[in-house]
Amino acid sequence: MLEGKALLDKARSLSNRPEDQIARACGYVGPSGRVLKKSFYRALVAAKGYTLPSTLAGGGFSKGRQAEFRTRVHGNGNLLIGQAYTRRMGLEPGQEFRIEIHHETGAIWLLPLEDNGSQD
Repeated sequence: MLEGKALLDKARSLSNRPEDQIARACGYVGPSGRVLKKSFYRALVAAKGYTLPSTLAGGGFSKGRQAEFRTRVHGNGNLLIGQAYTRRMGLEPGQEFRIEIHHETGAIWLLPLEDNGSQD
C-alpha cells in the first residue's frame, strides 16, 4: 500500500479513472480481493498532511467491525448468529444442533447432536 508522496503521485496520475481502480492500483486491496476504500481515503488524507482524530489516540487505524453480541429477527423470520460468534464458540461448518428454549428464562439453547444424527 502506497503512502505519502508516492500515494499522491500515483493517485494524480490515475485521476481520470474510477476511485476503485485508483485504490486498487495504489495497493489498497484486502486478502479477499475487496478494495479497502476507507484505508485508501485515510491514507490520502494523511498524505495531504491532515491528522484524523481516530489516528491520534491509538496510534493506528481501527480494528474494523467488532462483534456486539446483538442481533435481530430479519423480515423473513430468520435469526442470524454470524461468523464472529460461531468462531468464538469453536463451532465447525456442518456441525448440527438441536434448538431448545429454556422455559424459565426464555433462553435459546443449542445442543450438539451426536455424529450419527440419531437424536431428534
